[in-house]
Amino acid sequence: MVVAGRGAGRFRARSRRADAREQPGAGVAPDVTALPTEADVFAAAARIAPFVHRTPVLTSRSLDDELGARLFFKCENFQASGAFKARGAFNAVLSLDAESAARGVATHSSGNHGAALALAAARRGISAWVVVPTDASGFKRAAISRYGAHVVDCAPGLANREAKLAELVEDTGATVVHPYDDSHVIAGQGTAALELLEQAGALDVLLVPVGGGGLVSGCALAARAICPQIRIVAAEPAGADDCWQSMQTGERVRLEQVSTIADGLRASIGERNWALISRYVDEVVRVSDDEIVAAMRIAWERLKIVVEPSSAVPLAAVLSGRVPVAGCRAGMIFSGGNVDLEALPDLFAAPG
Repeated sequence: MVVAGRGAGRFRARSRRADAREQPGAGVAPDVTALPTEADVFAAAARIAPFVHRTPVLTSRSLDDELGARLFFKCENFQASGAFKARGAFNAVLSLDAESAARGVATHSSGNHGAALALAAARRGISAWVVVPTDASGFKRAAISRYGAHVVDCAPGLANREAKLAELVEDTGATVVHPYDDSHVIAGQGTAALELLEQAGALDVLLVPVGGGGLVSGCALAARAICPQIRIVAAEPAGADDCWQSMQTGERVRLEQVSTIADGLRASIGERNWALISRYVDEVVRVSDDEIVAAMRIAWERLKIVVEPSSAVPLAAVLSGRVPVAGCRAGMIFSGGNVDLEALPDLFAAPG
């Protein structure tokens, strides 16, 4: 069932004005003090509204009955470019001054951010370059090219991606739009939570997948502004659990080697993202790849939608019992649907 809702116009900034901030250049460590505020999220919602979709919220009576809860699924798999990343990419590109935009934009991405940035750049009429690791999905790589970006290959691993991006920026002069550790990107991603809370109403808990942290940090920031008592849970693959480790140690952990089918969640938490996560996120939970596949199957069977592995992680956290939701109104972000359909039979044939 689709939960109807009007535009995000009824939400208003209820905080101090955001300070002006400069975006970091390649090779410059991000200034972790330059964090977005809830005011930035509200501003982003107005800025990107003409360019992104107001995605539907689905419900499932059978899942509600089984879990004794009310579940609300924000379906960013129906978003422009097929994932929530369009929100942050458009906000970042539309926020560039004329001089920065004229140089074009560049980023590194395993797929979804690259495609979203390519689309946003095309809509503004500027060039885009995307550094893509060789182990990225061929399906997602093709989407980046289809939206008009220049694809630059690199070896897998975060260090390799960042090094190749710095080299690319040196050669082209392009403006870096980081996949997640960027104030405008974070604010844009937070608009997904604004919409969900308007469409579904007040929630007891919000579950969001976490990789680099752009989505969960933005959504946590926005949700806290509207529902101060809401519980925020980040869900991640056990084979890429840097956020969980960071919460355990109290310090940001970066992993160079990860292993998970959730390719959109292989990145390590960014500095700005960690600053917001450590402030606003109540809990981080881990799920196995088998549990992710099982959750994808449930989304297919009960909601009749295709989601990519990264999207299914929050649902896996609920179905596995790691996040009890009985008696709760629980919202989840389905982050995207960019999955190679030819690979689905093999995924669902796997154990679990």
